[in-house]
Amino acid sequence: MVAIARKLDLRERRYAGGVSLPVLTGLAAACIFLVVGCLSSTIFAQQTVAGLAQGAVYGSLALALVLIYRATEVINFAQGEMAMASVYIAYQLIAWGLSYWEAFFLTLVIAFVLGLAIQVTVIRPVQQKSVIAVVIVTVGLFILIDGLVNWKWGGAIRFMPAPFGEKVYHVGGVAFARQDLGTLVVTIVSVVALWLLFQFTKLGLAMRAAALRPAAATLVGVRVERMLALGWGLAAVLGAVAGLMAEPSQFVLQPTLMQPILLYAFAAAVLGGLESAAGAVIGGIALGIFLNLIGQYVHFVTSELRQPFAFAVLLAVLLVKPTGLFGRRQVRKV
Repeated sequence: MVAIARKLDLRERRYAGGVSLPVLTGLAAACIFLVVGCLSSTIFAQQTVAGLAQGAVYGSLALALVLIYRATEVINFAQGEMAMASVYIAYQLIAWGLSYWEAFFLTLVIAFVLGLAIQVTVIRPVQQKSVIAVVIVTVGLFILIDGLVNWKWGGAIRFMPAPFGEKVYHVGGVAFARQDLGTLVVTIVSVVALWLLFQFTKLGLAMRAAALRPAAATLVGVRVERMLALGWGLAAVLGAVAGLMAEPSQFVLQPTLMQPILLYAFAAAVLGGLESAAGAVIGGIALGIFLNLIGQYVHFVTSELRQPFAFAVLLAVLLVKPTGLFGRRQVRKV
């Protein structure tokens, strides 16, 4: 296990070291631009904070996509619908009399169990057959979960209580919504907790080994299939957090809640590099801030054009760096 840990750390150092100087320079310049803009304009500061909250949601769901991709090398197209179903579960728990935060934490437990069960019963039987088989299964899960939610709760618009209230803080003439600040804090705490799990626990090390070097992990006694199932469970938890934090910003709960957010999360994951957890989070935050500022200052980019504009920018970035900002070129020996 120690030898695998050293190899994993070496691989991740190489991975981090693969970030090019232009990318680092661009990120530093973007940070300086945001700081200067926030200091010079109250509207800019408000839009930046709101973008951070939205971007944190995109980053959380993008990280869930990356967790699955690193383990199976496929995108889980059902990730958004799994998150949406988790929000409906929380809605039902609240309707049964639980407080919001009691329902929140119980929903995370239920989401973990459901994610684990999906991997064991649906994904595992086809995982070794072909990538296409897994992709088809995830698309089937998308349709199945959407149908079950519509069957149980219907397509009517529903409402949930605001977890952080409607209070607005005023700092130096800048208004910050408590909801945005709360969303940002909860999402960051979730991501940091996952990072601590992977970096400083034996369970996290075993999960990293199972995803990155399954054959070597098996030789030292790691139960790879069990670790992959736990990975699906954690990805479902991250998706549930993203869904529960996204619902207040959408103001309503409906079966299509997470479909646009999944597209943004996918764009964030690709932008950061599909194998980079840090890249997924940074890509999500960057995308959230960028879309908010564009919507504020570029008037022809209306709400209908946000998605096309976001993917146009993504395409432009990938034309310059096809592996994403934090991705690295893979060399295959033949």
